[in-house]
Order: sequence, then structure tokens, then C-alpha cells
Amino acid sequence: MAGDLPEYYFRVRENGANVFRVDSENRQRRIEMDQIAVVNVKNGEIKAQGDHKLTPEELSEIKRWMEARTALLARRDIDDIHRAVDYLNITTQWIQSKATDEQLDQVTDDLLLAMHDLRTVLVRKKADRLLKSQEG
Repeated sequence: MAGDLPEYYFRVRENGANVFRVDSENRQRRIEMDQIAVVNVKNGEIKAQGDHKLTPEELSEIKRWMEARTALLARRDIDDIHRAVDYLNITTQWIQSKATDEQLDQVTDDLLLAMHDLRTVLVRKKADRLLKSQEG
């Protein structure tokens, strides 16, 4: 089992992770995790933990993880939007085929405001992109 463990463990937290060095080659044959850093993927900050001085190898591994994590979060963001489109379609079908008057009374105003807000932002962003493409 010890050979299968990674050298570093990243405990994900909001905006980043706590970074641990994994040690299973000790006398008690227990897994020990020593925290070596805290990272923030939003601003790229890497802070060594306590008196620990990060080695070039540790920094390289942390930066590699940060790049992979940023890419994963970007993929999740777009996937969430695709799901939102599906959910809007499912909501439309529910409203058309199953919703009662009481249910519609509960959701109509909120849905109309949210859709109006979304449409306004989408139209503005599309116009900005069209203007930018015509200028460039």
C-alpha cells in the first residue's frame, strides 16, 4: 500500500488547498501527513506552513497541482452552465405540462426576474463581443 501513496496530498478547500507531505516510511509504518503549505488558486499565492521552507521540487508539484485544479474548475463551470440550459428546458416542459396554478404562483415572478436578468446580461455581452470583433 505504501508504494501506492502519492508524495503529496492536497486537502481541497475553498479557493485552494492545504498541502501535506505524505510519509509512510516511518518506524511505526503509519501514514503521517505533515502540512507544508497553503495555496490559493484564485490569486496564485503559495504560503509555506510554519517554519517549513518549500523546496524547488515541492514548489513545482504545488504549481502543477494548481494548474490542474484551475483547469478542472473551469471545466466544471462550463459543465454547470450546460446543465442550467438543460434545467431551463426541463422547467419549461414542467410549466407547460404539469404545473398547477398554485405552483406557478410560487415561482413565476422569481423565474421572470431571473430570466430577464440573464437575458439582459447575455445580450450586452454578445453586443460587446460583436463590437470587439468588428474593431479588430
